[in-house]
Amino acid sequence: MNCVRKLLLAREFSAGRGVLRQAAPGRDLPWLQGSSCGQRFWLVPVRSIRSGAALSRFELVPSARGDKEKDRGPRDGSLVPLDELFELAHEGDRNKAAFSRALELFCQRDVRRRGHVEFINIALRKMPEFGVERELDVYNKILDVFPKEVFVPRNYIQRMFNHYPRQQECGIRVLEQMESYGITPNKQTKFLLLQIFGEKSHPVRKYRRLMYWFPKFKHVNPYPVPAALPRDPVDLARISLQRIAADLSAKVTVYQMPLVDISDAGKEITQPHIVGIQSPDQQEILAHHNPSRPVFVEGPFPLWLKKTCVYYYVLRGELLPPEEKEEVIDSERNFFYPMHLDLDLDRGPWDDEEFDVDEAVEGPIFAMCMAGAGDQATLAKWILGLQQTNPILSQTPVVFHLTPGPRELQAGSDSASGEEEIPQSWHAKQEL
Repeated sequence: MNCVRKLLLAREFSAGRGVLRQAAPGRDLPWLQGSSCGQRFWLVPVRSIRSGAALSRFELVPSARGDKEKDRGPRDGSLVPLDELFELAHEGDRNKAAFSRALELFCQRDVRRRGHVEFINIALRKMPEFGVERELDVYNKILDVFPKEVFVPRNYIQRMFNHYPRQQECGIRVLEQMESYGITPNKQTKFLLLQIFGEKSHPVRKYRRLMYWFPKFKHVNPYPVPAALPRDPVDLARISLQRIAADLSAKVTVYQMPLVDISDAGKEITQPHIVGIQSPDQQEILAHHNPSRPVFVEGPFPLWLKKTCVYYYVLRGELLPPEEKEEVIDSERNFFYPMHLDLDLDRGPWDDEEFDVDEAVEGPIFAMCMAGAGDQATLAKWILGLQQTNPILSQTPVVFHLTPGPRELQAGSDSASGEEEIPQSWHAKQEL
């Protein structure tokens, strides 16, 4: 033991002598020439500890560097902000290839994938900018950024105490974004999750829930919204009105197509589109309407188709007085369809035989339309078009209840909202 201790002390003395020689290379210190120990050791240069705050790691580097190392500039492992990886990846266009190039740059940056959680969070936020938020293979590439077989629990205790919770939450966040955009995972997604987190992990359980519910709700809507909405305003209005109408026999009519024309004076004239819908039942109700009572044009009312908001207008009648309402007799009160009860379901004196139905207090809806402009002149053209199939409108006064919407704010008197009764004959003269 004494010999080993002396050897260690001699090594420390030799290291200290190397420090003094580096500190004073030009001085001649005779007491450093000799050695107090019989053993000879090579002089080891002292290394200092340098910490990197951004990388959260420590590196041992030599304390003295040559001029050549100083001239090299930043090292190959220099820090680059994660946001700038996406800026360096794309060359003008932000597309799928540029996003995949950014993922490859991060994977080639460090073998251990340090900072992968922060990078994945940034990648999820950048996906709509690159237009890849609905690409399944891009989500699989994002999951491929995780280190493999590192976060897999090795025993039941690690599995019970939520092994690597931060990484599992990040994986769940990727699956939740896929769920919000309606992207169904595939077998490659399952293979990556099993390779990264293990079979009993929370991301794998989230994957199984998605695969259970997505096929059930994928085709539950008999009238789904198209994946890509049409850019033509007439086609978009046609789809929107068909979704609002409760009657499948309703007919869509295009009263006016959008047109931009230049007059002889050089003034640009814009003709907005007008698309309406009306069912045979609505035509029958309007035919029995009392011409002495006015009808109302109201709107605009918003309708959302995914991320697109459109506005529609309705033509409705006045609320009928109680004495003119027809009482609807349901099947349980009808004499021809009596209510059948089992003997075990006898009614007691406490049972209430009256039905409480919440009814909306509004008049009948005669027709609906969508127009490129919400001024009274444009909607009056719609009323003139309805007169061809509903002659009673030529004898009925029309009252406009319009509120300014985002597309109806125009300079001039046409965009002013209000309530005004306009005879149809005046509109006919104006059109002529």
